[in-house]
Amino acid sequence: MLDIRALVERVGPTLLRTVVAPEPGVCVGDVVIAEPDQPPTAAGGDLVLGVAIPDREHAVALTRDCGAKGAAAVLLKPPISADDAVAAAARDAGVALVEVRPGTAWAQLVWLIRAALAGTDIEEADAPTAGVGDLFRLADAVADVVDAPVTIEDARSQVLAYSARQDLTDPARISTIMGRRQPDDVLAKFRARGTFRQLSKGSSAIFVPAQQDGTLPRLVVPIRMGGELLGSMWAVVPGEVSEERSTAFADTAPLVALQLLRWRAVADGERRRSAEQVRLLLEGGEGWRAAANELAVPAEAHRVVAIEMPPSASPAEGHRLAMWEWITRGIGRRPLVTEIGTMLYALVPDRGRAGGWPDLRAALTSHDVSPRPLIAVGTAVAVAELPQSRSQAEELIGLLRTGQLQQRVAVYEENWHLLVLSRMAGAATDAGIGALGPLPVLREHDRTQGTEYLATLHAWLRHPGDPRQASRELRVHPNTFRYRMKRLTQLVEVDLEDPNVRSALFAQLLADRWAQHG
Repeated sequence: MLDIRALVERVGPTLLRTVVAPEPGVCVGDVVIAEPDQPPTAAGGDLVLGVAIPDREHAVALTRDCGAKGAAAVLLKPPISADDAVAAAARDAGVALVEVRPGTAWAQLVWLIRAALAGTDIEEADAPTAGVGDLFRLADAVADVVDAPVTIEDARSQVLAYSARQDLTDPARISTIMGRRQPDDVLAKFRARGTFRQLSKGSSAIFVPAQQDGTLPRLVVPIRMGGELLGSMWAVVPGEVSEERSTAFADTAPLVALQLLRWRAVADGERRRSAEQVRLLLEGGEGWRAAANELAVPAEAHRVVAIEMPPSASPAEGHRLAMWEWITRGIGRRPLVTEIGTMLYALVPDRGRAGGWPDLRAALTSHDVSPRPLIAVGTAVAVAELPQSRSQAEELIGLLRTGQLQQRVAVYEENWHLLVLSRMAGAATDAGIGALGPLPVLREHDRTQGTEYLATLHAWLRHPGDPRQASRELRVHPNTFRYRMKRLTQLVEVDLEDPNVRSALFAQLLADRWAQHG
């Protein structure tokens, strides 16, 4: 265990300065936050932080109470820490008085002291490679400062970390923790109160009163760095918070912002590495097996999902990934993703249990995203054959892009008939079949005279013997349709009774339409 002198040395003179020296051999137990007008909950050896101590009188009373309870030291900020009466009270009570340097965030101090007490190097606790665990420990430190359970959230209200004591909150907070994001109905209520508008403009703590549905009050602080809103911290409080404690909560924001930037840098690096390995799986070749091992892809059938945003949407990577994270939240382990060109690709196991293709399909079809992305899914294949599933998804994206498919989620094996027609039309176009027979005459007549003979013939071939259905497809009266067919057969000589002629004409018209869409 550390004594006061050793602890001050480890945390460093840039943050702490001893005003009244401690008794020899007094070891530090834990960190306690003091409340004004309340006796401290300190026990023997505790460090008592005067986070919300407003003046000399409260500081003197605090040091006396701490001495009576055997606390090791009281930590205060200037100018109270330099007050002669406070120092005298500390000497009389046998308690060390330590000054916390101006500008030091209380949460940072709690974090570093606990790191020192746990035997963790201060450099390690303040390392530039912060992970998720660091954010959770930081959330605990912030919660101690504000004396309330806290969540740290990103700019999209997704929970990155949360402190202990969440059982003392309300159903809205519990739902937030369980879903790792504030529920939509809760967000709507805070938006209606203008909370997010205040977050976007200010930097101080915002108090949100209790709501009629039982949602407890919140103290909210924006997290910024260089003008960018990185996220926010939300504390569930029992009621109005003192100005001192509210200020202390807001003062923790720069420290949290630094850690969020560090966490984001680590997460971005991991995401890029993962995306590169997924890209190797989709491209095939010699590196696929090593990529599968690094990603821990299970040896089971997978599908490739291809997603393309329409031209009217933002092409930025962040936009596509944000949309994907929103769609897939709550389905278990999120599918592995990568971006190649303008396309987002995901690998999803073709299994019925949690996190498999049925879960993802339900999520893709239930979320109404605007503008609506184009989503296509290849067949289930072994991991080694993922390039095949990718090419199938891309073929369907082509049909969605040209409007020949209108589905929200196009699945390869469910659209085989359209794929047959598409490939046949492509081959027919390459073979130049459009120049044969009567179609060139009808095509030229439509172009010069404004008629619609090609569309009329296509509808007649699609609905043989059913002029009412054919006319409905063209949105004309059945008599108009019959008249067009009569004029068409007068313009060109064609035997529509011959099944081979009908098949040839249909292939030509299909190739024509596919070429126009392409």
